[in-house]
Amino acid sequence: MEPTSTCSLTQIALDFGLPALALVIAYLFGAIPFGLLIGKARGIDVRTVGSKNIGATNVFRCVGAKFGIAAFVLDMLKGIFGTLCGFLPALLIEDIPANTTLLLRVLCGTAAMLGHIFPIYLGFKGGKGVSTALGLLFGVAPLAGLLGFAGWGIFFVSSRYVSLASCLAAVVVGGAMWSPLYAGTPLWYSILITALAALAIFKHRTNIVRLCKGTENRFAFTAKQRAARDAKRAQQEEAK
Repeated sequence: MEPTSTCSLTQIALDFGLPALALVIAYLFGAIPFGLLIGKARGIDVRTVGSKNIGATNVFRCVGAKFGIAAFVLDMLKGIFGTLCGFLPALLIEDIPANTTLLLRVLCGTAAMLGHIFPIYLGFKGGKGVSTALGLLFGVAPLAGLLGFAGWGIFFVSSRYVSLASCLAAVVVGGAMWSPLYAGTPLWYSILITALAALAIFKHRTNIVRLCKGTENRFAFTAKQRAARDAKRAQQEEAK
């Protein structure tokens, strides 16, 4: 009986240990503060300038366009890498159902997103998770990801509000998950992706308050827009 017991313990360790390991790896990679590291490399601590956020938008504004784009891509890759971590158990465990692997991929992508939002390396104070969420979507729901990204682009160009575009894009993603596009997918799949979209909106709650008050800053594409934005900021500072 001893060999059988040993075999059972080994199987239990594989069945539970590998998924747990995949989640931890996804979280730790997602927690790497690429935006902060890019800013530090340029002599700027993005936690002390602009919106004081480590995300790509603040890096774009305070460090430079190409560095902001780099931060966006790296943060997006966190989500993609997270979903790939979900394949880890399938490498060593045979006959894993496809839905089980899909669930683990979504959970690992979520772990990466939570790592970005609550990074252990920075006292659990991170970014809003939109870029990482986009990477997660490209990994497990690419069509919803493309619709969300396209929606973000349209809303951003038309309004010049990054926060508003991000929230509306999250609504597009949530709606897509309950549309005929994903009619054949498991119920939990739509619920989890919708919950993540809701989390992205929740992380923008302070931005939403500023949008309602009319104090949220627009993104400036031109020198004229930058001048208008700076004048508005000066008026807000004088009013305090």
